Amino acid sequence: MHLITPDHYRQMLAGMGTPLAASRRNFLKGLGAAGGALVIGLHLGPRLALAEEAAAPAAPPMPNAFVRIAPDNTVTVLIKHVDMGQGVTTGLPTIVAEELDADWSQMRTAFAPADAKLYNNLAFGPVQGTGGSTSVANSWDQLRRAGAAARAMLVEAAAKQWGVAPSTVTVKKGVLKSGSHSGIFGEFAEAAARLPVPAEVTLKQPKDFTLIGTRLPRLDSTVKTDGTATYALDMRRPGMLTAVVRRPDRFGATVKSFDAAAAKKVPGVVEVVAVPSGVAVLATNTWAAIQGREALASLEWDEAKAEKRGTAELFDEYRKLAASPGLPAARRGDAAKGLAGAAKAIEAEFAFPYLAHAPMEPLNCVIEKTGEGVTIWTGSQFQTIEQAVTAGILGVKPEQVKIESLYAGGSFGRRATVTADYVAEAATILKAIDGRAPVHLIWTREDDIKGGYYRPMFYHKVRAGLTADGRIAGWEQQIVGQSFMAGTPFEAFAIKEGVDGTSVEGASDTNYDIGNFAVDLHSPKVAVPTLWWRSVGHTHTAHVVEVMIDELARAADRDPVEFRLELLKDKPRHAAVLKLLAEKASWGAKAGPGKGRGVALHESFNTVVGSVIDISVVDSKIKVERVVCAVDCGIAINPDVIAAQIEGGVGFGLGAALHDEITLEDGVVEQANFDTYVPLRMSEMPKVEVHILPSANAPTGIGEPGVPGVAPALSNAIFDATGQRLRSLPFRLEDFKA
Repeated sequence: MHLITPDHYRQMLAGMGTPLAASRRNFLKGLGAAGGALVIGLHLGPRLALAEEAAAPAAPPMPNAFVRIAPDNTVTVLIKHVDMGQGVTTGLPTIVAEELDADWSQMRTAFAPADAKLYNNLAFGPVQGTGGSTSVANSWDQLRRAGAAARAMLVEAAAKQWGVAPSTVTVKKGVLKSGSHSGIFGEFAEAAARLPVPAEVTLKQPKDFTLIGTRLPRLDSTVKTDGTATYALDMRRPGMLTAVVRRPDRFGATVKSFDAAAAKKVPGVVEVVAVPSGVAVLATNTWAAIQGREALASLEWDEAKAEKRGTAELFDEYRKLAASPGLPAARRGDAAKGLAGAAKAIEAEFAFPYLAHAPMEPLNCVIEKTGEGVTIWTGSQFQTIEQAVTAGILGVKPEQVKIESLYAGGSFGRRATVTADYVAEAATILKAIDGRAPVHLIWTREDDIKGGYYRPMFYHKVRAGLTADGRIAGWEQQIVGQSFMAGTPFEAFAIKEGVDGTSVEGASDTNYDIGNFAVDLHSPKVAVPTLWWRSVGHTHTAHVVEVMIDELARAADRDPVEFRLELLKDKPRHAAVLKLLAEKASWGAKAGPGKGRGVALHESFNTVVGSVIDISVVDSKIKVERVVCAVDCGIAINPDVIAAQIEGGVGFGLGAALHDEITLEDGVVEQANFDTYVPLRMSEMPKVEVHILPSANAPTGIGEPGVPGVAPALSNAIFDATGQRLRSLPFRLEDFKA
């Protein structure tokens, strides 16, 4: 989704209806209700800032991000992004605290209201949302300026009170001093709030950072440990009804008829209603709703437009498509000519299954009709879209849809749908009961696993060759996979000349210097709902590219790291990561009997990550022993959070490499819970080392880039240990023979 430009979002929202901004005056009044608070926001120009303009000098007068300094000396940063566990409630306050020269113990957070005009994602345009690993990157300059402006106002307020020049006032760890005078932020908050916001601020040089780059404790650790953090599953409203939905087994089917009599006899069941997605059962508690759903009788589905193909049939069709040229996604030189003259050639195929997102907190939200409109409580990832879609369903204005953002128990992309699917489903249920009671829609784990919006299936066919002196002579790659941009408001600008950029990213734009290069795309129509999944197209393209590069290196009798470095001679950033990785992983050391080592390097979301995986093979069983990662993500705001994201990405990637797949039989999903859709087990998690390349560049993405290199590094390690090449995912290790 990082391929979508701000103009693309503007076009989409022009058709959907962009929610109006909340009253700035009322919002500021609400923030300052505690009395004497300094509330400040970064001031951008009269139009919303574009991603490419994020580093440009800011101009007044529109506030975008707010900082509240209260008389009790606390500093609250309003977080415009959802916290899904990725650490934004620590990373973003760190940026403010650094420029403010606050003490870390002062820092607090609160989730910002849904208001695209105030809280737009600068990487997206006029839409509030979280995704594409943009949270820190788009907020970097924005929050630095907010912190610096607040600091300047506090300094001026203190200087006036003390009768000294502002230039004599110093600030350190939340204390202002000038000569014999000293005071804390809270003492000057009220006076500072009456001062004009400075049009220009001076930002710190990286060499002067005292908080950024240090291992500060996460601000959310305590509340997530003691249970006081609020998730949508925790929400309770007076008179609230819990809703679960019986959806069809096949995608594309719709309700034809049903008998609700038995369901209504279940104690606690209040109502049964048909909605576009299926049949909703509402009850006074979750268990009663589930039992009522089980009691539904005579369910008939209209399957005229349902998907009835299974995984085997789909892959057969994908292979046939790959046998002929697709739409050109990348062209350099003459790949066919280069391959015709190659001294050695390698042909390979790679298959990737559908994948579920499977966050630990299943999809759920609470929706309630109010006198002003409607309020939604959820871990919202696309607030603007959810406001617009809900407004359309309930016949209100988008600004009448209030979203109370809560912590989200994971997402991996699942909550970021252009259809606002589960929120829209809740809105249709509220409408079906005429808003008589608040509705808590809950998806069970089985609903989540079987309910669609998967990472698409993909099939790759690659032919690559070497010259007599061991250089890449040519590369041809056919990619076959369902587009999740087609049929959405993104289609007109995300798909260019038939090519969905999210299907080919990581392959068509490879950083390797391959002169004769061609990538084609086929996008078959399948009724299975699909969506971006943690690292989007890089989930499959990185695997194919990095495994093929490894195969070519070995065919050329070259060291895989040296071979890559030669192909990256004009990419110093990538080469630096690979060299750091080789050093920290002791790449030159021999793996030893029964052991293997594999390497992979990939850029996604403007971040470069290198991975080395060490494995052992005992009694024909493969065990991942150690993973070493090197990363260049620009300035490291908090090394602990970065390491945690890479470690989590390793676990996520290993799960996809070793276990995860969604398969269909006659169009019906065969998996249902974590016994059949198996995540990585704790006993399988290896030791992970993360090494961050020092940088003075602006921060880039970190939530997703740890995933793509895991599977190819593991494949390369297995080959190193055994001489057997496992290409398709998940690896069938039960069939492995040492």
